[in-house]
Amino acid sequence: MQEEFVKEVTLSEKTQEELNIELIKSIMKTKMDLENSSTNYEYAEDELIDYYLYQIKANQAKLNYLLRKAKKSGIILDRIKELELRKMKYIEDTDVV
Repeated sequence: MQEEFVKEVTLSEKTQEELNIELIKSIMKTKMDLENSSTNYEYAEDELIDYYLYQIKANQAKLNYLLRKAKKSGIILDRIKELELRKMKYIEDTDVV
């Protein structure tokens, strides 16, 4: 019985451009999570109010960290680049293998 293993790409094997794109995608996802948490908070009832407040605070802290990391790396994300990345992600999500 022969097993086939798939090697995962380690951080050291990725180019700086790939790392920058991953950081930008993380920022975009965190912003979306923060917006969703804020929207859910508006309609929350009882115990869920605290839950969404914690989510908002956690997402804000994560976003601040990622933005500081991007600034320190010299990454600049303009609106056009963000739209291109969103389009690329949409295409990747809808591809059928």
